[in-house]
This record gives sequence, structure tokens and C-alpha cells, in this order.
Amino acid sequence: MKLSEFLAELDELARQAVETMEAAGDADALEALRIRFLGAKSGRLKQVQKGLAGIDRTDKPVAGKRFNEVKKQLEAALQKATQRLLNAETIGEPIRQFDPTVPGDRFRFGHLHPLTQTSEELKDIMGRLGFTVADGPEVEDRWHNFEALNIPPEHPARDPLDNFYLATAAAAAGNSPGDSRLLRSQTSTVQIRVMENTRPPVRIISVGRVYRPDTADATHYPMFQQIEGLLVDRQVTMADLKSVLRLFAISFFEDDVHIRFRPSFFPFTEPSVEVDMSWQGGWIEMGGAGMVDPNVLRAVGYDPEEVTGLAFGLGIERICARRHGISDIREFYKNDVRFLHQF
Repeated sequence: MKLSEFLAELDELARQAVETMEAAGDADALEALRIRFLGAKSGRLKQVQKGLAGIDRTDKPVAGKRFNEVKKQLEAALQKATQRLLNAETIGEPIRQFDPTVPGDRFRFGHLHPLTQTSEELKDIMGRLGFTVADGPEVEDRWHNFEALNIPPEHPARDPLDNFYLATAAAAAGNSPGDSRLLRSQTSTVQIRVMENTRPPVRIISVGRVYRPDTADATHYPMFQQIEGLLVDRQVTMADLKSVLRLFAISFFEDDVHIRFRPSFFPFTEPSVEVDMSWQGGWIEMGGAGMVDPNVLRAVGYDPEEVTGLAFGLGIERICARRHGISDIREFYKNDVRFLHQF
């Protein structure tokens, strides 16, 4: 191919490309022109480039220089057309300015789980009744979970089927499961820890998770939350226990609530009772209570001839469910936001 023919073909290509790009009406049309003229595989500029192979060796520097100039010219025309179309899209749109006086978009915040809301409200109520909040570990030893609570080694409450023991290797080796650490089965362990380090009077509540291998149903769950109260002082009686529970119930349910005691048995209280609450026409069992057993007082170094104590333990799930009319406590742990958004 002669040099003059090659240069003429480049000039004609540049003229057509620039004219058509300047006339492109939208981004799709411009993209089609880019592929047509500058496409990497079959673009016209690529086809013209193949003609360089037929140019005489002495003329190739001139031909190559002109080819690069045309390529830059087409790329500049493409960029100019692209900017023109972008500017055309914004014509007529109002200029948005930041106004600090206009309220911003409200962020969507979550909220506390209904059981957490209930726990915090119970702490506030008991705080106004003079009780302070105490906390303790969820992984306990046998002393705090059983022995100090007057639960001897032969007691059925220590059975592996009724507890979550952690040292399975020790049990497999033939050791007694009582030698293992376990997930606490009641928050009474916190009461023992507090009494071991505090002289009477003691007035505390402990709130937290406890674990028992129960089959999950509408009223039971293998992991649930308790609030337990303890009051140790001189001349504490069952009348004080009933008064505290009734004040607690009236404050939470904001209505006239009746308390009923039914005789029961717990190793760590004597006498022991089941606590029922009547609210909005029905009775429901809320937990257990009683006077602290003298053996428990002796285990922590207290003299049962000088002080007495009351203790109670209530299930937070049952309290929350009762207030909100929930018939199945498993709903609290399904993490269904449609359920949780109601609270």
C-alpha cells in the first residue's frame, strides 16, 4: 500500500468518527460508535492499522506517527462526547445545597429484647425496695451450686440428667459428675458468693441465665433467666417475704396483684413455698421461695440463732410472658424480628 493511500484512509476515518460522535444523542449510541471505530477486535481503526504492514520501510515512521495522531484524535472526540452527554443529563436539575436547618434522615435503631427490658425493670423495682444487684459466674463449682445450698452428694438434683456438667472426660473416666464443673442450675450460687464475703445485713438480687436440661415446651426451656432475691437480717419472717413479693408484683404489673403461697420443698429453704400470682383473673406459678435454711447460713459462716433470711426465685420469661399475654416462652428465643418488634 502506498503511503498516500494509507494517510487518506486515516483522514477519512478521523472525519467520519469525529462527526458521528459529535452527533451522538445518547450514551447507547455513543457506545456503539466507540465499538465501531475503536473496538479492540474489529474496530475500523484496528483494521486500518493492519495496513501498516504493507507500507514501505522508509515510509513507516511517517505512517506510524499519523496513525497515533488519529488514534488520539478519536479518543479525545469520544471523551468530549461523553462529557457532553453527562452535562446534558443535568441541565434543568436544581442545584442541591446543604441546609443544616433541615432535619436529617432518621436512622433505624434497634431496641432491647423484651427479656432484657423486663430484667432492667425488675432491677429498678427491687432497687427502690432497697435491694442491690449482685452478679456471679455462669460456670460454677459443686460447692456453690450444691453443697453450700444444702444439696448433699446423694441428692437427685445433682444427677447428670438434671444438669449440664462440663467435664465429660472425667465422667467417662469413671469419676463422679459431682467432681465436675457445670453450668449453674440456679442463681442462688450468687447469694452464696455474696454471703461468703459480706456480713449481715444482706439485701441483694441476682439476675441472669441458668441452665437445666429440660425439654423445650410452652413453659420450659433448657436455658432461661431468673431473678432471685435474698434478705438476711435479724427477725426476718415469712410475713416479710410475702410483703416483698406483693410490692414487687404490684410495682411491675401496675395493678392489684394477689400472692398465694403453697407448701413445697427446696433444700436451701425451710419452710419452702411455691409462689403464685393472681392477675387479670387467673393464677400462675411464678417460682419458689422460703426462709433460708439454717444449714445454708452455717455454710457461709452465719449464726442461724442470730439472723434469719428470706429468699425467692422467679422466672423472668414467665413474668414477661404473663404481662404481654404470650402463651409460649419459646417465642423469646426464635429471633423472629416480627415478634420482637412488638415490644
